[in-house]
Amino acid sequence: MSKVTAYEQVQAARDASKISIQTLIDGLTEDFFDCHGDRQRADDPAVIAGLATIAQRPVTIIGIQKGQNLAENQARHFGCATPSGYRKALRLMRQAEQLRQPVVTLINTPGAYPGVDAEYEGQGRAIADCLLAGLQLRVPFLSLIVGEGGSGGALALACGDQVWMLANSTYSVLSPEGYAAILWKESQRAAEAAEKMRLTPTELLADGIIDRIIPEVATAADCQPLKTAIDETLTALTAKSVAELVTQRQARYRQF
Repeated sequence: MSKVTAYEQVQAARDASKISIQTLIDGLTEDFFDCHGDRQRADDPAVIAGLATIAQRPVTIIGIQKGQNLAENQARHFGCATPSGYRKALRLMRQAEQLRQPVVTLINTPGAYPGVDAEYEGQGRAIADCLLAGLQLRVPFLSLIVGEGGSGGALALACGDQVWMLANSTYSVLSPEGYAAILWKESQRAAEAAEKMRLTPTELLADGIIDRIIPEVATAADCQPLKTAIDETLTALTAKSVAELVTQRQARYRQF
């Protein structure tokens, strides 16, 4: 069997057949109560967030999701969250602390929405607030990269106690096309850039950036092994004191 190249891994992470965040939530949870709005301006459909139970354990779920067709993708900015989306995520993180329940984030985004309006509305501040809150969160925090984990748009929700990736996913500071365009002024060298970026799950696990590679999940019915793994991990994290959780989480990111 020939080795999959880094750029083939990128293409697999972007594949339209990748399980949707909503389908993944349906498979992982016994129920899900969708929460809307950032309590400041709007509700971003690229961010799905709410309350649920996993193996009868109350959790807060926050996900960045792409659409399943052109109309949905246009509505969700092709999985690129706006400042309102990150403020919604922040609201749910703070609510999780009040409810004393773990946070599970599910990420599939090429990056934060890059529009001018997003900059005027405080995109950088919204991402930074999520990062700060996530690193100080006083409850267990598990992050799962489902497809694309692009730039600060992904990192905003990927600062958990543990970070997992599905087998066909990527996690990087920017896209290979962006890397090639910035460094070499030739976006067509994206495949070459991907090889240099160490963005595949295997490379990221070896580098200590992530903690586990999860087999691909295609349907809600396939989620039981992942559900069991999440439950076991949350049980272990819940056994730690708040001080231990926060200290270890912050140390994990300082080493990068």
